[in-house]
Amino acid sequence: MLVNLGDIFAYIQTMMPQMMEGLKVTLQVFALTLVLSVPLGIVVALCRLSKITILNKIMEVYILIMRGTPLLLQIIFIFFGLPIVGVRIDRMPAAILAFTLNYGAYFAEIFRAGIGSIDEGQYEGAEVLGLSKVDTFFRIILPQAFKRVLPPVTNEIITLVKDTALVYAVGFDDLLKVGKTATNRDATLMPLVLVAVIYLVLILVLSKVLGYVEKKYDYYK
Repeated sequence: MLVNLGDIFAYIQTMMPQMMEGLKVTLQVFALTLVLSVPLGIVVALCRLSKITILNKIMEVYILIMRGTPLLLQIIFIFFGLPIVGVRIDRMPAAILAFTLNYGAYFAEIFRAGIGSIDEGQYEGAEVLGLSKVDTFFRIILPQAFKRVLPPVTNEIITLVKDTALVYAVGFDDLLKVGKTATNRDATLMPLVLVAVIYLVLILVLSKVLGYVEKKYDYYK
C-alpha cells in the first residue's frame, strides 16, 4: 500500500514506462482510425446524397448497422467471427477495420448534414463561374460544410480517444488495460488514477488543437 508522497512518486516513476507503451497502442489506434474514417465518412455522405437509389440504400443499411450495434460487438465479429467463414485478419488490422467502419458511419451522417445544409445558390454560383463539379465540391462546398460540422466532429474525435480502450477485446495492452493489470497486480487504484490523468491531458491537447482549427475556419460564415 502507498502510504506517503515519496512512495506514490516512486511508484508512478516505475509505472510510467508501462503506461507509455500502452499509450503508444492507444495513439496508434486513434490516429489510424481518424485518418481512415474521416475520408470514408465523406465518401459515404456523398453516396447518401447521391440520386442513385441503390447506392443510397446500401449506404443507408451500412450506417444503420454500424450505428445500431455496439462497437465492441463489431470488433469481436471481425476478429473472431470472420475466421469462421475463412476470412482471417490480424489483430491490429481487425481493430482498425472495426473502428474505421464504425466511425466512418458516424462521420458520414455528420458530413451529410453539413453538405446538405449548404445553400443551392452556392452550386449555381459555381456553375456560373464555370467551375467543374469536383472543383465546386472541394473548393466551395466542402470547406463551408467542414466549418459547420467541426463541433460534432470534435465530439466524435474526443469519444474516439476513449473508445480506443475497446481494443482489449482482441488482446492489445492499451493504456487502460495496462492500468487495470497494474491495479489487480499491485492492489492499488493509483495506476487507474494515472491512466485518468493521461487521458485528460490527451483530450485537453486535442481540444486545444481542434479549437485552433475551428478558429481558422471562422471566416466561413
